[in-house]
Amino acid sequence: MIRLLAVDIDGTLLDSRGRLPEVHHEALVEASGHGISVALVTGRSFHFTRPIVERLRLPLTVIVNNGAVVKQRDGTTLLRNVLPRDAARDVLQQTRPFEDSVAIVFDRPDVDDERQIVYERMDWTHPQRRGYYEKNKAFIASAPSSLADALEDDDPIQVMFNGAVEPMRALDRELRAAPMATRYSVAITEYELRDFSLVDVNAAGCSKGTTLGHWATREGYQRDEVMAIGDNLNDLDMLDFAGTPIVMGNAADVVKRARSFYVTGTNDEGGLADAIKRFALPR
Repeated sequence: MIRLLAVDIDGTLLDSRGRLPEVHHEALVEASGHGISVALVTGRSFHFTRPIVERLRLPLTVIVNNGAVVKQRDGTTLLRNVLPRDAARDVLQQTRPFEDSVAIVFDRPDVDDERQIVYERMDWTHPQRRGYYEKNKAFIASAPSSLADALEDDDPIQVMFNGAVEPMRALDRELRAAPMATRYSVAITEYELRDFSLVDVNAAGCSKGTTLGHWATREGYQRDEVMAIGDNLNDLDMLDFAGTPIVMGNAADVVKRARSFYVTGTNDEGGLADAIKRFALPR
């Protein structure tokens, strides 16, 4: 019996145009009505996730920044995995060629604090970044001096890179092979059709899967009571953890080939709703 439903957002809950299909919403509401807890598990920051949360008419837990933070609907932090600031400084030092593609993410107590995401040289006019900036600019601040100096007061939850697919793949390989790689974890999310990718550096051992596992244990759920649905590379360890793992039909072939997971319909075909009805709801 499924008691906890873990759902990725982009490419899973939302359709290919970034909209919330009503059929997906209705399936989540129905699952919640049957006593199934729902967690959104995303690489997005909380501020970018909040508009989605506000549209969903059901109780929710929100796991954001690839497992760095667990929050309630209202932004209250329930669990947090910080990246030690000295490790974050070393990552910035090691990745200087990517200075125009990096920001630091914090979990400030005031959810409306503009310094949740801090950058130094990021070009927000880039077509792949402009939309994100317009939706989140209230929470994005420029570093007063260097980006490393923004680490003086707080440990961040993430160092976040973004750019074209091939440079981000090279960065991903470089970070994983570095002598200091045991001090952090790396997640990569790819959108090949858009030639856009994100590389997130979190605390060591922190990922969607590990945090989902910690949260499930804390709430008293066994692995075989957890169903997870995702579509991208950063979802794989979450899917590995879940007793019932589902891959969206729109997932990249590399994700579909990675494991022998059940493949549901695409996010434009109501694939999430179909999977919930097939595997989670009582028959």
